[in-house]
Amino acid sequence: MKRLLVAGVVTIVGLWLARAPVAGTAATPTDTPPAEEDAKARLNASPRHAELASIDVGGTPVRAWVVYPERSAKAPVVIVIHEIFGLTDWIRAVADQLAADGFIAVAPDLLSGKGPHGGGTDAYAGRDDVTKAVSGLPVDEVVQRLDAVRRYALALPAAAAKSATVGFCWGGAMSFAYAAAQPELTAAVVYYGTPPQESARLAAVKAPVLGLYGGNDARVTGTVDDTRTKMTALGTSYEPHVFAGAGHGFLRAQSGADGANARAAREAWPLTVAFLRRLTG
Repeated sequence: MKRLLVAGVVTIVGLWLARAPVAGTAATPTDTPPAEEDAKARLNASPRHAELASIDVGGTPVRAWVVYPERSAKAPVVIVIHEIFGLTDWIRAVADQLAADGFIAVAPDLLSGKGPHGGGTDAYAGRDDVTKAVSGLPVDEVVQRLDAVRRYALALPAAAAKSATVGFCWGGAMSFAYAAAQPELTAAVVYYGTPPQESARLAAVKAPVLGLYGGNDARVTGTVDDTRTKMTALGTSYEPHVFAGAGHGFLRAQSGADGANARAAREAWPLTVAFLRRLTG
């Protein structure tokens, strides 16, 4: 009974932190990003200002979807690293929700210039082609592009001097990898992504990492215990949460897993917002 009461208190505190006001914003409760099938409607109804930026990276323009919060104070930057499906409406909707929660959200299309006729995600014929292209992106090139996106975002007049990443699936692994590559990153959130395999890269992680995983996603979730052991030994903050019954991609595929994905999404997003606010606020 005591354990249940403690768990209840932790949950209430976590939800309060997620719903607490951010400087310069109204004290409104956080929502959850929409499921994939509802993303377009959410974007169409959004009152927030969004724009498509072009960021030069070694002579190649990288497109990025930038969404601004409605607040009087400068806002921390959160880079949204897309899934293996590229820059989709769903990723844009995640960025919009982050802006609703008080952050400047920047979602780069990491396939910019890689597609047919020099295009990005939208230039490919179908999702299979996008998946193949994203999976072939070299990590070092992705890091170079994320560095350029981060510099661009932090130079925005409305930006505070703190930055974080949130990544999903392939992007979750890249969020972890970028934390290893960029020592000035303030925080990293990893949704169902694997950690760096090389011990030296894992040892290079300085930013606190929040990991969010589906209980039925053994390929990824099987890495959690070993990662926790290694990062504890390294003295680096790693906070993993595994949601029972949820599968891979639960935040996007909220209608799956007989309700477990939706439950995981409702629990994971407040943890995400509280984590980011605590470290970048």
